[in-house]
Amino acid sequence: MTEPAGETDAFRDLGDALARYIRPDTSPLGIRMLVPGEPVPDGVRIPSRDLGEHWIVCQSIGIARRYGWSIAVGKQDVICPLAAVSFGFRAPNARYEAGEAALGMYCSDPDAAEALESATWRFSTGRFERLCVAPLARMTFTPQVVAVYGNSAQVMRLVNAALHARGGRIESSSGGRLDCAELVIQTMQTGEPKVVLPCNGDRVFGMAQDTEMAFAFPADRAAEIVSGLEATHKGGVRFPIPVAMRTTVTMPPKYRELFDSLGEADS
Repeated sequence: MTEPAGETDAFRDLGDALARYIRPDTSPLGIRMLVPGEPVPDGVRIPSRDLGEHWIVCQSIGIARRYGWSIAVGKQDVICPLAAVSFGFRAPNARYEAGEAALGMYCSDPDAAEALESATWRFSTGRFERLCVAPLARMTFTPQVVAVYGNSAQVMRLVNAALHARGGRIESSSGGRLDCAELVIQTMQTGEPKVVLPCNGDRVFGMAQDTEMAFAFPADRAAEIVSGLEATHKGGVRFPIPVAMRTTVTMPPKYRELFDSLGEADS
């Protein structure tokens, strides 16, 4: 699947704007869900086919943003039961619905575990065949979601950009786990930008750092994000954040006494 020229330009502009105004440490990503029968785009690795390995979704996202690889994972690749069900690659069963995976690890009793699992973002089973993720600069497909990892100041700048033309607030929902579903499924189902808290799995398998958060938005808002970054930068909201350094500092008393005792320099 090759991007039309106009879309290629839009995402090139987005990549340039992110590099200039956000300066992320890892590659911003484009993500597309492939429907059954949709061909895997050119240059995209399928771990089970091409590497003889089985990867989970957060791991694939981490590899894409750190290695710069383009990855597609589906039923034969994803060995995390939570992601496999959430992305519709496998059907849930009674043990899943009861929150068996959450009980004792995330929740203290069966009711809480069931409630946590039922609140997870999901696609219907079989709706999509694979998740495809690639760095924006290397995409050979049209994404549905763009995801950027950064520190809190960088994510704040993206929030500023997303709200520049529309105002309001960014509404995000987190369960403290399965951030891959929040990045992709939540964004696609709500059609709105999101601030995403990396989960434990993303930290262990995707190598998300304690200093990182993520921001995801529908790919069709790329031009709006670019415009918002440019405008808010011109308005004085910038990254790196300029700190207030222009003021007369206060010296310790002994320093002030010593200074007062100094003579004038000869002209």
